[in-house]
Amino acid sequence: MRSTHFAGRRRPMPVELLLALGRLLAALTLLLGTAASALAATPTAAAPEEADLVLMNRNVVRFRASVLGSPPAQRAERGARNLASILARDASSEVRADPNDIGNLIMVGDQLAFILSPDDADKLSGETLPVLTDKTLDALRTVIAESRESRDSEALLKGLAVSAAATAVLLLLIYALTRLRRWIGQHLITAVERGVQRLRLAGAELIRRDRILAVAGWFTHALYWLLVVLLVHAWLGVVLARFPYTRAWGERLSQYLLGVIADLGGGILTTLPNLLIAGLMFLIARGVVGVLKPLFDHIAAGQAGIGWLDQDTVEPTRKIANILIWIFALVMAYPYLPGSHTEAFKGMSVLIGLMVSLGASSIVGQGASGLILMYSRTLRTGEYVKIGEHEGTIVGINLFTTRLRTGRGAEITLPNAMIVGSATRNYSRTVNGEGFMLDTSVTIGYDTPWRQVEAMLKEAARRTPGILAEPAPRVFQTALSDFYPEYCLVAQATPLGAAPRAEVLSRLHASIQDVFNEYGVQIMSPHYIDDPESGKVIPPGRWYPSPAHKPDT
Repeated sequence: MRSTHFAGRRRPMPVELLLALGRLLAALTLLLGTAASALAATPTAAAPEEADLVLMNRNVVRFRASVLGSPPAQRAERGARNLASILARDASSEVRADPNDIGNLIMVGDQLAFILSPDDADKLSGETLPVLTDKTLDALRTVIAESRESRDSEALLKGLAVSAAATAVLLLLIYALTRLRRWIGQHLITAVERGVQRLRLAGAELIRRDRILAVAGWFTHALYWLLVVLLVHAWLGVVLARFPYTRAWGERLSQYLLGVIADLGGGILTTLPNLLIAGLMFLIARGVVGVLKPLFDHIAAGQAGIGWLDQDTVEPTRKIANILIWIFALVMAYPYLPGSHTEAFKGMSVLIGLMVSLGASSIVGQGASGLILMYSRTLRTGEYVKIGEHEGTIVGINLFTTRLRTGRGAEITLPNAMIVGSATRNYSRTVNGEGFMLDTSVTIGYDTPWRQVEAMLKEAARRTPGILAEPAPRVFQTALSDFYPEYCLVAQATPLGAAPRAEVLSRLHASIQDVFNEYGVQIMSPHYIDDPESGKVIPPGRWYPSPAHKPDT
């Protein structure tokens, strides 16, 4: 129990002498201070520095003011020396505080340890001298008890036994962690092998196996050493706490770890309500996406349409709607995300916005071009088109690119911005029913009747598999050049696959050669250096009606 002796108790003689000497020294100090102030013309003196009285590695008290002319550092040194002398004699462990005009005299048994003055209390925190005295007496009792325990051989032996047991447990746990780490590493390798096999495309790895193993190994390595450090930290705190001289260090280690855990737990508990609100925002966004999914699936199946929304535009509309919904959810949840109000988070947001604004201009242009193609219905999947010098069947229209598949075993990827900025020839829009238009040109000399050329071209179209009889093929004379007229055969062909036009066109060219050979008409455009002696004209007797007259051989 704490015993406090008040002024009514008779003071020992040494204390009275100290008080008398103290008053004398205070008066002399006041006179000297006044004279020095007058000579130096300085209005105030520098405040003394604070000093801690440390014993057995414990802070007993912090001195903040001078007492009887002794600064805090000197008071702390004298107090530690007095307490060490008292504890070395193994005197009485009774600790008390005797009030005095100067402050409270801290007594251990009948010996004065040090003096506490009212100025030693921390005024900024609202601490008073009685509160400071109670804390100091508690700390002194702990120091005295630990000092006696440090001289107890039985207690030291118990501490050594507990430390040895804690060390054995530490080594056992580290050994178990090492085995667990190896077991996890082997299973990770197996799991990665299976995952890589499933993520192969045309025999190629989409994700490199060595990279996945490196990341997984780094993660397990970091987790392993984190657990080892925590175990060593806990072991060190337990071992240090078993010995009186190092017990204060062990308590500080344990308090630090518990403080970190408490801060983390408090931070998690503080952010849980905000995280729940942010999670609710994302759940609502997911629900809205789920509600719209049946509608988009219904339109994509061709069962219905809503104005501008049909099979051609439903997929890009689905993607745009989903992106807008998730962006809206992210914007609404942003204020509730942990760290969103910090300067680091704001700086990262500004950096991302700057990167997007500087580096995504071409991407935005390509995306806008893709939307124009999709919603203007300029192109559709399955149509045969010619864009610039590229010709083929459209197999895919994405937001940024369009893919064409030619009949020659190649697939061409075109940027949407290039398609929007160039002329597109569509062979599938003008047909009646399914299929596409097919055209080819030949140049025959003027000495072959044009009726015969038209008849032979139509005959070649009739013989070609894949070309429809209705609508009937047509022949156009597109040019009358100096040496020959130019004939263009236009016919409608049926779709036979992803890219049939090259095959049908090849068969048509073969049929044209066969028919022209049968009728003795050479496909060779004449060129002249000089004018011929007789005019290149055809007499009316050779104006054969359709079908073309086959000359006698």
